[in-house]
Amino acid sequence: MAVDELDTRILRLLLEQPRTSVREYARMLGVARGTLQARMDRLERDGVITGTGPSLSPAALGHPVLAFVHIEVTQGRLDEVGDALAAVPEIIEAFSITGGGDLLTRVVARDNAHLEDVVQSLISMPGVVRTRTEVALRERVPHRVLPLVESIGRTPND
Repeated sequence: MAVDELDTRILRLLLEQPRTSVREYARMLGVARGTLQARMDRLERDGVITGTGPSLSPAALGHPVLAFVHIEVTQGRLDEVGDALAAVPEIIEAFSITGGGDLLTRVVARDNAHLEDVVQSLISMPGVVRTRTEVALRERVPHRVLPLVESIGRTPND
């Protein structure tokens, strides 16, 4: 789907000021409210906008330890293990991957002992062959999409 300059401006506002009303966004952008709403509806329908909820901090919720756990799975059991991972509240993301392992999970924990408990529970799951854990020390680039949006929304002469 093509994202033009107005879409980019809309997405920037949604990311930078998520609690602003549609009416206020329209005023800030200098477009009619109906135009803005139609654009936002299209962006949602096309899957560009995927959610409107708040971003939560696992660290502020008492889980400051972040680790990435690579999981190797017995052949043919990827779906089964993936379903089991969904039942572990400390796993906040999981992806099928290529390379070293079959799954990559993002795991949060209260402390290192809790992280060990979570990893041990993963190892004991049917279909899990082995795990490899990497603990994150510090976030260097927070999750972001605005630079990508801006690069896509540029006109060729920018």
